[in-house]
Amino acid sequence: MLKEFKDFALKGNVVDLAIGVIIGAAFGKIVDSMVGDIMMPLIGAIFGGLNFDNYFIALAKTVTATNLADAAKQGAVLGYGKFITVSINFAIIAFVLFMVVRAMNKLKKAEAEAPAAPAAPPAQEVLLTEIRDLLKKK
Repeated sequence: MLKEFKDFALKGNVVDLAIGVIIGAAFGKIVDSMVGDIMMPLIGAIFGGLNFDNYFIALAKTVTATNLADAAKQGAVLGYGKFITVSINFAIIAFVLFMVVRAMNKLKKAEAEAPAAPAAPPAQEVLLTEIRDLLKKK
């Protein structure tokens, strides 16, 4: 059983998948930072200082705070601003992955369209060609 598990765990597909998940998680952190630290502040500056992270709807009458962190302490809130930010993150990640897959498909297509080297003639044909050439010399 241990040998079977070792064979399964060390197969190329499992290792490739694990590497893909790790790289995907790191890429997600980069996109989160890009959106949260670069894009959203720029969008906020363009549209008059709005910050999507603090957009919320109070679900309890006890909520009087004007920012999400304090409002969440006071009662139930629906923080749709964070949802907007996460949706933008998703759109960016999906677009980048689309571009990567598209580039890979173009490379595969270019390789498939490359003319293949002509196949070597069968041994019988080579032998007959040699016989023909020897007969021509006589």
